[in-house]
Amino acid sequence: MLLGDELSGGDRLSSAAARGDLAEVRRLLRDELVHPDALNRFGRTALQVMMMGSMAVAQELLKQGASANVQDAGGRAPAHDAARGGFADTLRVLLEHGADANAPDGTGALPLHVAVAEGHAPAVAVLAPVSDLGRRDAHGRTPLNLAQHLGRPGIVAILEQHCPGPA
Repeated sequence: MLLGDELSGGDRLSSAAARGDLAEVRRLLRDELVHPDALNRFGRTALQVMMMGSMAVAQELLKQGASANVQDAGGRAPAHDAARGGFADTLRVLLEHGADANAPDGTGALPLHVAVAEGHAPAVAVLAPVSDLGRRDAHGRTPLNLAQHLGRPGIVAILEQHCPGPA
C-alpha cells in the first residue's frame, strides 16, 4: 500500500495546498471529489494550512466552495494567517470570496491588527478600507493605536487616510 492510500482526502488536500501544488489540489477536488473544507488529521482545512503566498491555490479552493471564514481553535481565520505573512494578494482573494475582515481571533485581534503588528504595509492597505478601525484588541488598542505604539509611521499614514481624527 502506498503512503497516499493511507491518508484521508482532507490530509492529501491539505498537504497539496501547503506545498502550493495547484495541479494536485485541482486533481483532488475535481477527480477524487474531495470536499474543499475536508479536515485533515489535525482538524484543519486546506485553506487554513495552504501556502499563503500561493494565490492560485487560494482561488481554486475558494472557487470550489471552501469557506473563507473557517477559524481554528484560536479563532484565527485564513485572513489572519495571510495578514501575518503579509500576503496582500491572498488577502484580496479571500476578501473577494467573502472573508470577514472584522472577524476577531481569540485575542480580539482583527486581521488588520495582525498586519499592523507584523509591519506589513501592503496588507494594511488592503484591509484598512474594509475593517472596523475602531475595533480594540485584547490590549485595548485600535489598529491605529497599535501602529503608533509600535512606531510604524508608514502604517500610521495608511490608517489615517481611512480614519482621520484622533485615535
